[in-house]
Amino acid sequence: MARALIIDDQPESLLELSETVAECAFEVDTARNVKAARAMMARQLPDVVILNIRIGDAGDEDAAFGLFTRSGLENVMEVYLVTDEPSVESAQRGMQVGASDYFQRPVDLERLQSNLERLHEELEPSRGAQAGMRDGGGLLTGESPAMTRVYRMIRKVAPTEATVLLVGESGSGKELIAQTIHNLSDRAGGPFVAMNCGAIPGELIESQMFGHRKGAFTGAHSSHKGFFERARGGTLLLDEITEMDADLQVKLLRVLETRLMTPVGGEREIEVDVRILASTNRDPDEAVAQGALREDLYYRLAEFPMRIPPLRERGEDIVLLAREFLAENNRREDSCKTLSPEAIELLLLHDWPGNVRELKNAISRAHILAGGEIRPDDLPENIPSRGAPTGDYLRVPVGYSLKEVERRMILATLDHFDGDKPKAAETLGVSLKTLYNRLKTYSGSK
Repeated sequence: MARALIIDDQPESLLELSETVAECAFEVDTARNVKAARAMMARQLPDVVILNIRIGDAGDEDAAFGLFTRSGLENVMEVYLVTDEPSVESAQRGMQVGASDYFQRPVDLERLQSNLERLHEELEPSRGAQAGMRDGGGLLTGESPAMTRVYRMIRKVAPTEATVLLVGESGSGKELIAQTIHNLSDRAGGPFVAMNCGAIPGELIESQMFGHRKGAFTGAHSSHKGFFERARGGTLLLDEITEMDADLQVKLLRVLETRLMTPVGGEREIEVDVRILASTNRDPDEAVAQGALREDLYYRLAEFPMRIPPLRERGEDIVLLAREFLAENNRREDSCKTLSPEAIELLLLHDWPGNVRELKNAISRAHILAGGEIRPDDLPENIPSRGAPTGDYLRVPVGYSLKEVERRMILATLDHFDGDKPKAAETLGVSLKTLYNRLKTYSGSK
């Protein structure tokens, strides 16, 4: 059942909102203060949060907005802000940190219900978030809660002209997500151009970005169109924006604000007609603090920030991706190799510091080495060749249900005690009958 968390210190409002949300088939949790809200989100992340931004006697908006940076609200699919005293500043602040809607009290309950009904439909597994991305011309694979939230944000922001800042580790799929946003936008008929800000020498990057005119500098024997002109009518991705020279960041900011640019050696300004997306594998706040990213440019680019989850947070998506990559290798080599259960187990236990890119390379290598079935020894050496978890500890990937965690713990404990069921039951703190019932269930599910 979909879950909502309402954070409000006004009893009457809390009751009204709870009844309205419950009518939309959401399970409702409530919190009267920020501390209680943090504790609830630590136990279970809700699908939607309704937050009074002037919570507490002092009406401290900073305490409410602090939930976004310290308690994982950026991973909640939707956040609705509620206030008695609306202001442009608080609305803008809310949108910048990822809030989905903004309500003035008394809350428009009909609009709130409409939002919740739409969200509830999108949360239904039968609607297929992954299929929705593919139907819309996307390139993504994954059904985990983390990726479902990404799909949700893509669908919201793609039809707009908002500047999007994609933040995620190397190899997590930032460029694919940028391509998907372009494919689902009104600019899909135009070009999608990606510019790697860290791969172009500093002395050439201005010319590469804005273009140059013939004779602008030694060796400029002809005019050259830069990335902005090549992306005209479409989308320009500024990849690894924190690697851009500080002086050029000033010029980029001016172009974004005026929508005008001047090629190197040019005499007249050219109108810019592109949608800007940017990406970085660094924490943007740290990049600003360290001087790698201008603060004014950061706020201009982060009109709609999106955090891209690393592969280790995506649970069973690892298996989906691995099978997709294996299918690609099979088609290319006209083979029909499969993944063994032991290999799948190890893929799920690995941390994947290189994310999706590392997984793709690992499957390609294993495909070359394997016979008809990929076994643990076919995987790269940095993925330890061990079978089912045994010994004194058990690692469980993020994204597993509690039922699956319980199953693994019971089986690993039983294996640790060489099949001694009474000893395993005693260690687990369950009755022997309960243990037998669980084992019977697991046997029947295979």
